[in-house]
Amino acid sequence: MAALELRQQLKLSQQLIMTPQLQQAIKLLQLSRLELLETINQELETNPLLEEGQEEATQGEEAATAEPVTEEGFESVEITEKIREDFDWEGYLEEYSSGSPVVVETDPNQEWTSYDHSLTLPNTLEDHVAWQLRLSDCTEAEQQIGGLILGNLDKDGYLDATIDEIAQMAEATPEQVEAVLTKVQRLDPLGVAARDLRECLSIQAKILYPDNELLLQIIEQHLHFLETKNYQALVRALKRSPDEIKTAIDILLQLDPRPGSAYNEESVEYISPDIYVLKVDDEFVIVLNEDGMPKLRVSSYYKEALSEDAVLPTEAKDYIQNKLRSAAWLIKSIHQRQRTLYKVAQSIIKLQADFFDKGVSHLKPMVLRDVAEDVGMHESTISRVTSSKYMHTPHGIFELKYFFNSSINSVRGEAVASESVKERIRQLIKEEDSKKPYSDQEIVAILKRENIDIARRTVAKYREMLNILPSSKRKSSFWEP
Repeated sequence: MAALELRQQLKLSQQLIMTPQLQQAIKLLQLSRLELLETINQELETNPLLEEGQEEATQGEEAATAEPVTEEGFESVEITEKIREDFDWEGYLEEYSSGSPVVVETDPNQEWTSYDHSLTLPNTLEDHVAWQLRLSDCTEAEQQIGGLILGNLDKDGYLDATIDEIAQMAEATPEQVEAVLTKVQRLDPLGVAARDLRECLSIQAKILYPDNELLLQIIEQHLHFLETKNYQALVRALKRSPDEIKTAIDILLQLDPRPGSAYNEESVEYISPDIYVLKVDDEFVIVLNEDGMPKLRVSSYYKEALSEDAVLPTEAKDYIQNKLRSAAWLIKSIHQRQRTLYKVAQSIIKLQADFFDKGVSHLKPMVLRDVAEDVGMHESTISRVTSSKYMHTPHGIFELKYFFNSSINSVRGEAVASESVKERIRQLIKEEDSKKPYSDQEIVAILKRENIDIARRTVAKYREMLNILPSSKRKSSFWEP
């Protein structure tokens, strides 16, 4: 039996280890503009040596006595606005004035409510219907059932529970729940708490157009023909003239299939672009969006505390030095991020010059490697820079990743960018005859004549990505059987 023994062995090897500073720089590189502002504000709260400068830092303020830090590290991110001397202030005030001022005499000692306290929440669908239900002649038991019905509505206003489930929760009979549901469905908006589309439209038709039997018959018996726009089958089934059916369909299209959507509008999130590309004298100029970006600098108070004359405990001195290095590296990382973003934007404009001049249809195929080779950086760096960043161009606001797209083979000549093909498909469908919309195969033939070689399934995929219906559902005409 071999004896067990312990041995020590010395081995040299190379490893790539990311320092905390490098990790921070990479993190800042891939942050969006709003996330960067949030990170800066957090650092301002946690690092006492970091402060927001109001004026341009002097040379003496940009060098730490205890730690050698380059001047570049403390360069402020400045935003300067210059106003022309001949600016027409009178015209400006006349243009943006909202009429004569309103003079209100107030008590100077009066306490005013802050703006935050004057904000109100939007009225929800449940609140709107519950308010009407309380004003109706419902008993307390019916009010309870109505509350359970309203508590089970989805965002479009449809009932998301069965009658039996509500009856069990309310400890009532299904007949009682049905009676309350009928009352709720006739409140504003009409059709709320319907269980399906047919019931929703039927309720609106009965109340708004009680004498239109043809409209009600289409909704309750032949709604599936409208889904496929099979008008010939609808004419045969109803045995009515095409004009009568068309009139009924025009009325039906005015009904609301989603009665609760008006009360569930999501707040719009506006995009603040990181880069503005402006055309000045036939040249494109890049302007980084630094609106609201704090001008960071190191606090002169703490740097003076590290001077040779200052007497500080060792622990306090080490703490200040660590925070000083952290602040300096953060400022350097932010400046490096802005420079990298500028270089990448410059490369995109150079490689996609036709897009900026002529529009989306002239977008070229491009991958991360193209920009990486152009600016002399790694592809992973380009990927981080383009993540969650937006560019304002003469043709709209686009995410930086939008400019990187695959290529589609052409019949002859160079390949075509997939995004430009999508745009061309969108334009073809937009300009088509609504009476005879293009099929996917017809779009393939048109694109082939335009030197774009693409398969039918690819056209179908791009059409679905653009949220465009197939030709059978895009047909909007009404024809004789």
